[in-house]
Formats: sequence, C-alpha cells, structure tokens
Amino acid sequence: MWNSFLTDSHVSVLAEIITYKGGDGDEIHAYFAHPNDDNVRGGIVLLHHNPGWDEFYQEFAERLARHGYNVIAPDLYCRLGHGTSDDATAKMRVLGGIPDEQVVKDSRAALEFLNALPTANGKTVVMGTCSGGRGALLVASLVPEFNGVIDLWGGNVVTPEDQLTPDRPVAIIDYTERLNMPLLGLFGNDDKGPSPEQVNIHEDKLKELGKDYEFFRYDGAGHGFFYYHTERYRWEQAMDAWEKVFAFLTKILAN
Repeated sequence: MWNSFLTDSHVSVLAEIITYKGGDGDEIHAYFAHPNDDNVRGGIVLLHHNPGWDEFYQEFAERLARHGYNVIAPDLYCRLGHGTSDDATAKMRVLGGIPDEQVVKDSRAALEFLNALPTANGKTVVMGTCSGGRGALLVASLVPEFNGVIDLWGGNVVTPEDQLTPDRPVAIIDYTERLNMPLLGLFGNDDKGPSPEQVNIHEDKLKELGKDYEFFRYDGAGHGFFYYHTERYRWEQAMDAWEKVFAFLTKILAN
C-alpha cells in the first residue's frame, strides 16, 4: 500500500533502458525497473499509452518497482525509429497505430523476459493506461499465461464494426469470453473515451460471462486522472485508485 514502507528499511531500485527480444525476435527497447535485491517477486508488463513511451512511464515503472515488483515497459513504437517520445508518437499517428498482433507478440516476449529472471516467482500482471489499458485487455485475453490484468481507462474496448481496421480487426470486448484471469478496471465518470456508457456495456458483458472483475468509477475525474504532469490530474481520486492498484497486485502477485 501507499507509504507502507518502514523508515528503517533498505529501499533500493535499479532502473534503466534495455533491449530485449520482442515479437518476431526483433531487438526492441524497454524500460526495466526492479528492486535491488535477490528476493523472489512477481512481475508486471507495463504497456504505455498513446502519447508514447515517455518519461511518465519511466516514473510509473519505478513506482511499481519501489513497491516490490520486476517491471518491464516495452517501447511499442521502437520499430518506427528514434528521437524524442513525441517524435515517435507523431510517426505512429501517421501510420494510424501499432497493429494489435504486434502488441500481443511484444507483450508475450516481455512476459517471457520477466519469467526468466532469477528473482521471478512465475506470477505476472499486464497493465496500462489509455491505449495501454486497451492493450492490456487485448493481451490478457490472448496470452493466458498472465495471472491478472489492470485496465486504467482503456478506450476503444467497445468498438463499432465500422471503426475496425486491418491492424485492429476485432473489438476487445469480443475477446471477453477468452479472458481467464482477474481484471481490475479504473475509470473516470467524466471520460468520453471510454464513456460511462461504454464502461457499462463492457461490465454487462463481463457479468454475462461470469468473469472475475472489479470496476471502480470516479466522479469528478476524466481521462488520465493519474497524470500529475497535466491539468487532468485529480489527486484524491488518483490516490484512492493507486491503493486499489496496489491491493490488486498484492493479491495476484504474492509468493
């Protein structure tokens, strides 16, 4: 939980940009953060949002590592070339997004990377915000080796048929039957993508299929209410949501 560390404890985290063998054997970049000790622990594959593989996601990974997890955040835009995160995001938008198949392959490879670590306990969660939340649900539905999934306001889970594309050929909600792990979802009631109505549709599908999930919705919060570097930040809702994230991780990833 938040602020649960002991003031006389040793807290040390190692974090760096690495390369790992992603989907199709390509060497791609990732941000890898983990506690600086030999304890056995769970892992997290952290999928970045549409604004890209940015500094927020480095800090996000470090926060999770400080709470005792091995964390890898793949650069899903790595194959587009390098520059600032804004440069890579601009290239991605010209192309219309990263294919779902590639997100799944890179995430599966990230799972294999974490499980091969000597400190891995074999339990791993996939999570992300915005398009990363959508990606996390996609991956959790198609890679059953994960143990849990956290969707932080993932948009386009409910997608009309006329908005599907060759790179995104299936609406994520249509994979719900294949989801075989606990799901935590956090949403702002002022969000428009996903809107409260879309979250309701998703929740109704989860209930219909008897899935293991918990959804929490926050009044006064919109899209990206975790983003403390933007005007979207809502500290009270964000801190409550962080507590729910940590509680879920503790439950799913405990040794």
